[in-house]
Amino acid sequence: MSDQKKKNLTPVQQEYQKFASEREIKRPIVKNCIKAFFVGGFICVIGQCIQTFYYTFFPFTEKSAGDPTVATLIIASVLLTGFGVYDRIGQFAGAGSAVPVTGFANSMAAAAIEHRTEGYVLGVGGNMFKLAGSVIVYGTVAAFIVAIIKTLFTEWGGL
Repeated sequence: MSDQKKKNLTPVQQEYQKFASEREIKRPIVKNCIKAFFVGGFICVIGQCIQTFYYTFFPFTEKSAGDPTVATLIIASVLLTGFGVYDRIGQFAGAGSAVPVTGFANSMAAAAIEHRTEGYVLGVGGNMFKLAGSVIVYGTVAAFIVAIIKTLFTEWGGL
């Protein structure tokens, strides 16, 4: 709580704030960061292994194997979400499971599963895109701005 807000509290409220802060459970921040780092890194290692598999055993280059790798990770994440496994991974790893593309797929699938009783259009579709809408808009606007900058630099010889 900021110092300005603390000044506006009554003495009883200030006493309660002190009481609550003394009994608040301390979070193991370092431990949580280490778990998030290793789980997020492990997800990325799995992705790298899948990508290596694709360009070793299929006619992909290292560069073109990225698309099927991402698709495979998304499908695996959705399946694990449907079976309730990804939620347990998220409980253990925290942000480590939310940062890679699998975390986004998990949140989309979880929204769909949670609201399926409301129907496919308003329940599943509507609630999935409440979450994904901002991500899609941000991605579209960012891609548009980058395309304009690239066009300006290539058309006018590097202004």
